[in-house]
Amino acid sequence: MAITLDTIAELSGGSLSQGSGTSVRVSAIGINAQELPEGGLFAAVPGTRTHGAKYARDSSAAAILTDAEGEKILADRHEKRPVIVVDDVRAILGKVAAVVNGHPSRDMTLFGVTGTSGKTTTSYLLEAALLAAGHSVGVIGTNGTRINGEPVPTELTTPEAPVLQEVLARMSAGGVTHVVMEVSSHAIALGRIVGTEFDVAGFTNLSQDHLDFHETMEDYFATKARFFRPGSPIRAKHSVICVDDDFGQKLSRLAGPAATTVSTGTRPASVTVGEPEIGAAGSQRFNVHIDGRDIACEIPLPGRFNVANAALALTMAVAAGEDPKTVAGGLAHVVVPGRMQNIDRGQDFLAVVDYAHKPAAVSAVLKTLRSQAEGRVGIVIGAGGDRDSAKRPLMGSAAAKAADLVIITDDNPRSEDPGEIRAAVLQGAREAVRERKSAGKKKRVADIREIGSREEAIRAAVDWARPGDAVIIAGKGHETGQLVGDVRHPFDDAECLTRAINDRLSVEKETEGQS
Repeated sequence: MAITLDTIAELSGGSLSQGSGTSVRVSAIGINAQELPEGGLFAAVPGTRTHGAKYARDSSAAAILTDAEGEKILADRHEKRPVIVVDDVRAILGKVAAVVNGHPSRDMTLFGVTGTSGKTTTSYLLEAALLAAGHSVGVIGTNGTRINGEPVPTELTTPEAPVLQEVLARMSAGGVTHVVMEVSSHAIALGRIVGTEFDVAGFTNLSQDHLDFHETMEDYFATKARFFRPGSPIRAKHSVICVDDDFGQKLSRLAGPAATTVSTGTRPASVTVGEPEIGAAGSQRFNVHIDGRDIACEIPLPGRFNVANAALALTMAVAAGEDPKTVAGGLAHVVVPGRMQNIDRGQDFLAVVDYAHKPAAVSAVLKTLRSQAEGRVGIVIGAGGDRDSAKRPLMGSAAAKAADLVIITDDNPRSEDPGEIRAAVLQGAREAVRERKSAGKKKRVADIREIGSREEAIRAAVDWARPGDAVIIAGKGHETGQLVGDVRHPFDDAECLTRAINDRLSVEKETEGQS
């Protein structure tokens, strides 16, 4: 729908600094100057390195939305197109984008999943539950965007506001009735979900991450809490909060008595989960007590944390009016790429790929493997460059405390020196080993190795494994590239692990044939 500049200026609380506000109408909005269609509204936002107004000349936009700094840049460059000036572009960008795209979120049932770990898995579980209920479902998240089953890859967990509203509009036009969205703390802090009306918000957990963006854990929590806080403009109609950690408990108190709480442990909650029974290949069966009923559930995913994710997904669906028994039926068929993904080529040891890239997540996945492996547990782990550096030794420590073998390798070094990143992870791992030895805990002291090449590290872990052992390749999960400098090199942990296992099996078969 085409909107006049006067309407946008009034909506955003801005002023039209030049041009006519009634004669110009726009039907598109974006922050990428080159990708914006002709006649759209270019939102020139300030960035960490430069201001978007400097790229206005690359846009065929009919008008420009910017702040005072951007207005000065445009004036210096003799910009002649109409310019709307606001105090903070990002603060109103989502609201304007929603209007330009016809408020698409109002036409669908929207679910937002936030937290440190488990967002993607919970989103997949919720998608499966809603599909089982017969709905047309769209998903927006880390693994990309799917519209009626068709993948639309995205670079961000939660896209920038104009892209998000455009995607929602396409979903609505395509007949999608229910949308599941991962909501990152960056998205909340940067206003990407302003203008999006959520029906149900879900919280998984909170642990150290993104402290390169948030100054403290308190700031990180406060940002997430805006999705649940009474009076917040982005608060959903219904809140569902997992209270298995202290942050969940704190959030439930902040959200108020209207929030639904979920617990897989002993903490009081609206929805509780029975002790799971472990089946073949790590599948789990358990009961969820909700609305006075015990609902039998099964998921093909190992780990107590995935029981929590499944219970959260089911409860979110019920909060939107779905029948718990119906949606539970969909959970048993979920497949989550790169999340506790079992690589089975007929080998005599367990091999798993997982996205765990935070200390708490590393501890959780190793605990899961320890409970399922008859023998030893090994992990290949690294840390990303240009991200929270404080968590690197903590990740090494978490790995060394729970594994028999820790191979520290490269993740996505980006612009940093890979050796320096590995050194930080190594420091934490070796310190944990020293502490364990000094405490007399010699029963299991991790073998710590450093192998820069990720492929060689994976092969070393496969060669190390004996019958009954378990190996996990952690950190990159579903990713299909490794970012070194500004270059993304093709790399898929699951494919690399599969090749390494196949090669080992070929050698074993050849050796058996010679004996």
